[in-house]
Amino acid sequence: MGKFVMKQTKTGYMFNLKASNGEIIATSEVYTTVAACKNGIASVQANAPKADVENQTVEGFETLKHPKFEVYADKKGEFRFRLKATNGQIIAVSESYKALKSCLNGVESVKKNAPEAETVTE
Repeated sequence: MGKFVMKQTKTGYMFNLKASNGEIIATSEVYTTVAACKNGIASVQANAPKADVENQTVEGFETLKHPKFEVYADKKGEFRFRLKATNGQIIAVSESYKALKSCLNGVESVKKNAPEAETVTE
């Protein structure tokens, strides 16, 4: 079972979604308050299970409606995803993956782990 780990930063609060093996599978932006950070977690829990995958690495990809996972290649040619909520805001991002398949596995891990993940404070 995955978990959301909230922590304080120099400028606010953020969370990491960790898989059951402890690997970080998604990270948030920095929020100004604990309440805003908890709202971000709730948004990931609500949006991830129903979000489709928009694979932007394919030429002529179909633009999907929000919520969605956008899979893309970064400047180094590695693969990343970002989860966008119904309102189009980015609510979680991934690390970089060398292979597209690994990135897509990360998306599936978020879909699987986020809905039931407990929230802990670091």
